[in-house]
Amino acid sequence: MIKSMTGFGRSKYETNSREYLVEIKSVNNRYNDVNIKMSRTISYLEDKVNKVVVNSISRGKIDIYVGFINNSDKGKKVILNEDLAKAYVTELKKLSQDNGIIDDISVMEISKLPDVFTIRTEEDDEEIIWNEVSVCLNDAIKKLIEMREIEGEKIRNDLENRIKNVSEKIEKICAISSGLVDEYIVKLEKRINEMLKDKTIVDESRLAQEIVIYSDKSSVEEELTRLRSHISQFLSLLNDPGAVGKKIDFLMQEMNREANTIGSKANSLDITKLVVDVKTELENIREQVQNIE
Repeated sequence: MIKSMTGFGRSKYETNSREYLVEIKSVNNRYNDVNIKMSRTISYLEDKVNKVVVNSISRGKIDIYVGFINNSDKGKKVILNEDLAKAYVTELKKLSQDNGIIDDISVMEISKLPDVFTIRTEEDDEEIIWNEVSVCLNDAIKKLIEMREIEGEKIRNDLENRIKNVSEKIEKICAISSGLVDEYIVKLEKRINEMLKDKTIVDESRLAQEIVIYSDKSSVEEELTRLRSHISQFLSLLNDPGAVGKKIDFLMQEMNREANTIGSKANSLDITKLVVDVKTELENIREQVQNIE
């Protein structure tokens, strides 16, 4: 099943007074471009989050937000920077003495000063936090993929209809091209008959040679065969479970090249019109393919 590169997934998870929020959205991109924003207290998990995402999604510009509110003591370790606190006290007392300011320094006031207290994550609790983040992250990714699959199904139906139109026009080209040589023979003989009253001097071998040369120059059988093969591969890729966007895009380039060759070789206005239709439809398909993972 093909997937679109456009999607959105959101998940919330609460447990033991800890709250997690993951939002993930993706849009078209030639590569796998992952951008992660996280709450500062769990930013150490960014590499793990990135690995989960790239293992689940192979292509697209992916923006992720991971929010975390910790109302429990799990994962927290309060650390007092005692040396810094003493330095604050010393300087504040000096300020009081030098300027005749009342010394009303309290422990609570000192605790509010920058970097006196820091909160760090216990190594033993990092795994617990990661497991909980994973629950929320995987649920958001699942919802994103589901949306991409729904959109991908719509794209697949559209592509199938468009490639069917291409196939029908190719068969019309085939039917017209198969009669071009016979038409050329009739026109060539008619022209010779008009130019020469004495038909006995017509060089039959030269006539046959001209027909062979024309047949070789105007034949598009090889191109039509390759186009049919490309269409078969195209339909097969639409049912491939993997990421096929780049493969289909390359296949479209090859199909367009064959159509151009047919247009340059075919000595028929009807074929030229059909080739224009084919190229127009191929371009529409190629634009749609840019949405596929």
